[in-house]
Amino acid sequence: MAELLHRLGTFAARRAWVMIVAWVAILGIAGGGFALGFKGLSSSFDVPGTASGEVLEELEDSLPDFAGASGTVVFHREDGSALTDDQRAEIVRVSEDAKGLPDVADVIDPFAAERQLADQRAELEDGTQQIAAGREQAAQGQQQLDAALAQLEAGQAQLEAGRAQLEAAGLPAEMLAAQLAPLDAQQAQLDAGRAELDAQQQQLTDGLATLDENAAKLETGAELASYAEGIRLVSEDGATALVNVSFTEPRLDLPQESKDAIIEHFESNAIDGVGVSFSTDISQGVPEILGVGEVIGVAIAAIVLVAVLGSLLAASFPIVTALVGVGIGAMATLAFSGVTQMASVTPILGVMLGLAVGIDYSLFILYRHRKQLLQGADVVESIGLANGTAGNAVVFAGATVIVALLALNVSGIPFLGLMGTAGAVSVAVAVLIAVSLTPALLGLAGRKLLGRRARATAEAAAAAAANPAPEVLDGTVKTQPSRALKPMSNLHAVLTTVVAVAVLLVLAIPSLSIRLGLPDGGSESEGSSAHTAYTLTNEAFGEGANGTLLVTADLPDGLDESDVLGAQAAVAGALAENADVVAVAPVAVSDDNRLAAFQVIPAEGPNSESTDALVRELRELPPVAFTLDSGASGEAALGVAGQAAINIDISEGLNDVLPLYLAVVVGLSFIIMVMVFRSLLVPLIATGGFVLSLFATYGAVTAVFQWGWFGELLGVHNPGPILSFLPVILVGILFGLAMDYQLFLATGMREAFVHGAPARLAVAQGFRAGRTVVTAAAIIMVAVFGGFIASDSVMIKSMGLGLALGVLFDAFVVRMLLVPALMHLVGGGAWWLPKWLDRIIPNVDVEGAALERRHALQH
Repeated sequence: MAELLHRLGTFAARRAWVMIVAWVAILGIAGGGFALGFKGLSSSFDVPGTASGEVLEELEDSLPDFAGASGTVVFHREDGSALTDDQRAEIVRVSEDAKGLPDVADVIDPFAAERQLADQRAELEDGTQQIAAGREQAAQGQQQLDAALAQLEAGQAQLEAGRAQLEAAGLPAEMLAAQLAPLDAQQAQLDAGRAELDAQQQQLTDGLATLDENAAKLETGAELASYAEGIRLVSEDGATALVNVSFTEPRLDLPQESKDAIIEHFESNAIDGVGVSFSTDISQGVPEILGVGEVIGVAIAAIVLVAVLGSLLAASFPIVTALVGVGIGAMATLAFSGVTQMASVTPILGVMLGLAVGIDYSLFILYRHRKQLLQGADVVESIGLANGTAGNAVVFAGATVIVALLALNVSGIPFLGLMGTAGAVSVAVAVLIAVSLTPALLGLAGRKLLGRRARATAEAAAAAAANPAPEVLDGTVKTQPSRALKPMSNLHAVLTTVVAVAVLLVLAIPSLSIRLGLPDGGSESEGSSAHTAYTLTNEAFGEGANGTLLVTADLPDGLDESDVLGAQAAVAGALAENADVVAVAPVAVSDDNRLAAFQVIPAEGPNSESTDALVRELRELPPVAFTLDSGASGEAALGVAGQAAINIDISEGLNDVLPLYLAVVVGLSFIIMVMVFRSLLVPLIATGGFVLSLFATYGAVTAVFQWGWFGELLGVHNPGPILSFLPVILVGILFGLAMDYQLFLATGMREAFVHGAPARLAVAQGFRAGRTVVTAAAIIMVAVFGGFIASDSVMIKSMGLGLALGVLFDAFVVRMLLVPALMHLVGGGAWWLPKWLDRIIPNVDVEGAALERRHALQH
């Protein structure tokens, strides 16, 4: 590899314009692919096979109107007073017009919904009064029937007494028959009257049964209405109204254009005196890829480059190559957005990495080349040697990062694997540009790369008769170290180890309470539409209105309308028993009466601990039992969906894959480091240090975003759970970058030890050889990643802070302090490797020492 890179560097230096034109062409091809293939990004995330996903699939089959995405448009009168009739009419008109927008299934008129709820309550009251009146009428009718029956019984008794007298008189049969004939006629009248009374009694009994049945339904309806009393669409003061918008497409398939159309429609139809804002389901779009913060980060990187390289021309090369790499990587990634669903943060991750590693990798090669020029080396040969040595280390370091990022695909989570792949593409492009375009630019610059004073130094070195042994940089050492260089003392090493470990452990303490989730409107930047909508909804309708849950109930087959109503009441009652439930309302029943859906309003917002616990408790509820009209019993199994439930499922899915991912990445990298350093202890020390810095990073991020520390300074005004996929992302990226710095420092230590330096002195020599460039590279990465902290998107902000702090802790605490101290204490044992293992593993010459021996620098 080193020899191949030497040839590539030499070719690029001599044929600079060929290489530059080639990369310009690649940039153009990437741009063309972007123009043709870019189809938009998604602001939603999903983990397949989750509980909420199964509920949504069931809804798609049985209640498709409730399976699509939904969002809320919040209208609020700016002076806080109640909306006027004219303003209400305008809201209704604009809402009605929105029904024709792309992918819109329905738009709910809040005022009509409130009237409907009021009418239902009035109907319940009227029905109660009507049933009471009916019962009173039935009672009066029963009294009348009872009186008529008493009269009939009295007449029957008189008739029977008269018949008995006639029969006792002993009259002849013909005379007796004549006397009894009128009595028989009276008996017939009495029998007819009795039959009529029986019919009236049956009618009255049937009426009472109907009243009882209606009363039971009314009671059930009143019970359901009582559970839903906390649900409103218009605030009690009349100043705020919620317009619910439902879409035909599921949340993950809803195009950004459809959400943008909703925003444009309502904002373009402004209502005097009324402000409009949108929930995150609608307003959360694609974050800005590059902003002021990123420009400041690059500016800081430029200052560091000037300080290290000594000239503006030299400092410009890493930035130019990094920007070219970012352009190619980002556009190439976005070109596939029409083929696969791509989360909005995917290209941003690539930009972050492309900028950071692109500048660093180019710096490593350029720094080596500059040092060689200062020794009087020939320009082309120096470029080739720098590319074969430092460039070889760059390739290896980049491969480590790429492996860590591609390993995200083992998580089984599509959007996370795609993020890792996109990041890996950006890093791969950065590596290729570093070892090809950077040499080309260096070839064009020639000795102008150096400042005037530096050129004078280089010319003096070239003219000197005595040519000292070349100083091998970026991981190698002087063959004759300076006499002033001494190993650190044992006490110094022990104190450094103790302090570094203590600091990292203290920083890691907050990670013990880390909670994962996805941002809600309260986490967005103050003044944004999403934050305004979230705040207004909280104030007017309670926190739970922003975290509505959708609960489904699977009902038995063959239920009639009355049975379904009873089942709904039983389910709503079971849900309402939870102390964290504010209101429950049945919203729909499938045509076959097999699936019922309920809206559940929790006590707090979607990212609160109580809502998290509520979702888990509802999922653990046994099937709800209820009694059918026939007297038989039935059961309804529950399922929970909604944004809060989806967030929990995604977070749990990501949390579950973190240990596996960490094991895969660390395991693979450990094997690679054993080959590079030909040691067992050095990889163990490097890995252990990374784990410490990783949990320190988790702790710092938790303290800022969950606990709210330094929130005012960093723009975190509403602390909440940590971005659910951030821990996994940090593992992949930070481990790769940590091994970069380990490589550039520890290979120098190993080279010194192999060349005969005592183990502890070798640590000092290797550290001095690589500290300048590693320090500069780390500062550049911290600056670039830190620039993303200024983003308005809490997702981008948390990723930027996590990566910046991770590099800061690992580079300056672990690689620059802890690792050298531990290797000093271990001494020669750090380089021990079993003989059997030494024989079977390949010899990886990362720094190109063999190449350096073959290619002596020409002066």
